[in-house]
Amino acid sequence: MRYPLDPELTAALAIPPTVDLGDPAAARAEEARRLAASPEPDTTGVTVYDVTVPRPDGRSHLTLRVYTPSGPRRPLPALYDIHGGGFVLGSIEATHARSIRLCRELGTVVVAVAYRLAPEHPYPAPLQDCYAGLAWLAAHAADLGIDATRIAVHGQSAGGGLAAAVALLARDRGGPAICFQYLGVPAVDDRLSSDSMRQFVDTPAWDRPSARLSWSCYLGTGIPGTDDVSPYAAPARATDLSDLPPAYITAMQFDPLRDEGIAYALALQAAGVSVELHLFPGTFHGSVGVPAAEVSRRELAEETAVLRRALWPCRGT
Repeated sequence: MRYPLDPELTAALAIPPTVDLGDPAAARAEEARRLAASPEPDTTGVTVYDVTVPRPDGRSHLTLRVYTPSGPRRPLPALYDIHGGGFVLGSIEATHARSIRLCRELGTVVVAVAYRLAPEHPYPAPLQDCYAGLAWLAAHAADLGIDATRIAVHGQSAGGGLAAAVALLARDRGGPAICFQYLGVPAVDDRLSSDSMRQFVDTPAWDRPSARLSWSCYLGTGIPGTDDVSPYAAPARATDLSDLPPAYITAMQFDPLRDEGIAYALALQAAGVSVELHLFPGTFHGSVGVPAAEVSRRELAEETAVLRRALWPCRGT
């Protein structure tokens, strides 16, 4: 490895291989195999159930998974979680353990959305699902024991890009009030023109070829990088970022998505949006999956602290 990664990451035996999106079915099968080999997470103190929500077309439904902490306190803030996976992979099953952890540590409701995946369902289908789930959550907040004024969106990678797009849609449609957006290593720019995207062609877990395939699956072959791409598909293209919720954005040093995340944070700041940016040194895309590394522990601890402060502003960290 020619990149000077954090020594604890390079010493790990299971640095994840680069995702191959060239064969979505095979990639999903491999993801399912790894998930099946993982231990079942402990749900003590958390109630978990699924609900089906109508899509905008009225002819089909999507699934939301609701995590509620034990205890009588009501109403609670809510974290609306959008999984990653390059728009092609990922599921609420893959983020199940994380959702349980966040629900337990934050003492808030967590709602995860099982949106449709590309290339079978390209843009705007995944975004429509994510927005429909959020709108349903806000409309049924009282039934779910949720404070509708304290809903944050949360996503990693492609999920971070979708979370940013949901925030744009909610603003422009006068939709659900979002109090905060947590954008972890977000994929927000289909143009693939940043320095980090040009440089990191062989980094662990995610690289430029993976990003190219991801955007082609999401937008359609030949569409990424053209003038036909909507800012709701690639939020970095938005020319007006004013009046968006406060944001926290992470970037990893050796991640092709690094510079677009930094640029999005700076653009939010220039638009008058309160934003915090954290660039973690020596890391790569998804390196938090090596939990024994101190830098990964810091990333997870900060995620909890940032979300707790956003969702429980009177309680501090």
